[in-house]
Amino acid sequence: MNIAVLGLGFMGSTHLKAIRNVSSAHLGAVVSSDRKKLEGDLSGIQGNLGGPGEKLDFGAAARYTTIEEALADPAIEAVDICLPTNLHAPVTLAALRAGKHVLVEKPMALTVAEAEAMLAEAEKQKRVLMVAQVLRFFPDYVAAGHAAPALGTPRSALFRRRCAAPFWSDWLSDRSRSGGGVFDLLIHDVDFCLYLFGAPKAVRATGYENLAAGVDVIHAEFEYEGFSAIVSGGWHHPKAYPFSMEFTLVYDGGALEYGSEGRPLALYDAKGESRHLELPIRDGFEAEIEYFLDCARAGRQPEICPPAGSAAAMRAALAMVESRAKNGERVSCSR
Repeated sequence: MNIAVLGLGFMGSTHLKAIRNVSSAHLGAVVSSDRKKLEGDLSGIQGNLGGPGEKLDFGAAARYTTIEEALADPAIEAVDICLPTNLHAPVTLAALRAGKHVLVEKPMALTVAEAEAMLAEAEKQKRVLMVAQVLRFFPDYVAAGHAAPALGTPRSALFRRRCAAPFWSDWLSDRSRSGGGVFDLLIHDVDFCLYLFGAPKAVRATGYENLAAGVDVIHAEFEYEGFSAIVSGGWHHPKAYPFSMEFTLVYDGGALEYGSEGRPLALYDAKGESRHLELPIRDGFEAEIEYFLDCARAGRQPEICPPAGSAAAMRAALAMVESRAKNGERVSCSR
């Protein structure tokens, strides 16, 4: 399937490196206003995952300086939107109306109204829309999701993600474009929390935001029937602070724990025994793109990563940030 990558920043580069290992993907076009990047020189790109930028061979791919050119190209069947978050909704709507299937980077949008418009347009145009909530395809998270149902009733959950404030993309520190650091970063963990437990009733959160100083932190408690889930982390000053992600899930039948800093996924069962779980071997970004293209080719809506679920995660993340702004006031996630 011919796919166009819109945006050649950190995530665009990450997706391009994955696409070259997906046999069902054919890179039909790339879009950037930067002529150097259009020539395949992404060596200056940096991020918190996926290694340094590279020089890529775009081969016979069309190279466009505007999104409109790519959407007007009849050879393009699907688009992969790797643009700042404030552009997700308008570009997704334009792509769907142009008859393209859409994979759009997380967060889905900046507002609930935008997300709802995206869902409605995908249904109207009968096209596949999927949000790139890549944790649903990361091996440790996939294995935890498969193991969790057999462990019985959940009793506690902790999700944590921390990193330095990004210095490679100015737009991330602009709330009007990114929604803020905590929203952009922890949407991963909010989405995985909802994948496991569904939407919470409400959230309470405290923390601190100073985007100009590179500090944006939160400690949020999601309210469920009989237990709570903690989502914690954020930006811890610029440049030096190391990236990490982790979770601890406690059920009646045992606990699942993973940490990116040297703690592979393990199950600690109720009998006092422990073992590491077998993981899928596929790279998460490759698996995500392959799954999206399989859905698009079949005209089948995504079940592993449904866009309505991504919209629900966005609603919960916005409620989390709202509660922090209100000094921990309880905010409903059902509005």
